Amino acid sequence: MFEDDRMPFRAKDWWKYLISLFLLIIYLFPFYVIINVSLRSFSDTSSRIQFPNPIYWENFRKVIESGEIFTGIKNCIIITVLVLLLEIVVGCMAAYALARNQSKLNEVVRSLIMSVMMITPLTILVGIYSTMSTIHATSTYWGMVLVLSAFGLPLVIFLYTNFISSIPVALDEAAAIDGASNLQVFFRIILPQLKTVTVTVIILQGVGVWNEYTYSYYFLQKTSMRTITLVIKTFFSAVSNDYGAAAATAVIGMMPLVIVYLFLQKYFIQGQVEGAVKG
Repeated sequence: MFEDDRMPFRAKDWWKYLISLFLLIIYLFPFYVIINVSLRSFSDTSSRIQFPNPIYWENFRKVIESGEIFTGIKNCIIITVLVLLLEIVVGCMAAYALARNQSKLNEVVRSLIMSVMMITPLTILVGIYSTMSTIHATSTYWGMVLVLSAFGLPLVIFLYTNFISSIPVALDEAAAIDGASNLQVFFRIILPQLKTVTVTVIILQGVGVWNEYTYSYYFLQKTSMRTITLVIKTFFSAVSNDYGAAAATAVIGMMPLVIVYLFLQKYFIQGQVEGAVKG
């Protein structure tokens, strides 16, 4: 027989369960509202809290038949995957050098990387847009990937650096004694241990890239390049706002993120704690 390691319910901790339930309701309330709105007709002006009766499925039918939602999902997948690949490859290799070479120069580099995290992307939008227009990078995947990767790399390097710092240097030294080069040490010893923090990076950065709006609005000007957020924007105009269709698009658009998170959730908390606390 196996012992049940789950913590038993304790009546004296009722207030903890009550607080947890309260927080759960707060977190789920926005999802309830957006699903609620997506199931309402354009003429339904009743409370957004009251569940619609009857349920109106035409919003989803209209969004699916237009086909723009699938274009948005395709573009989001391409941009998100490319950004994550670039950030993970560059970020973990840069972090390995910073974590293993303890010098004053590396401390300066780490401080500069951290200071970049304090810069609000919107404040440098004009300069970046001017530069990218000059090199014809607007309305291209590679231009968007470079910009978003540049903003995400400081956090990625920070997480990987702290995580790698917690890995004993003796492992590197043992591999070096056996004749392994620095690259071999990294790929054979360090990289296999970065699974949990990599999952954290995928979730945190992936959600940010998927939901990005400001730079997408200015850089992706072609209709065929629209992401989910830009598709949602098409339902709002100076004449009228189709909240039902916009909500239906948002519900469909967030499904890929929910599915990915359900597959990776068991690694998420562990990787977040180890990447941000250890070191």
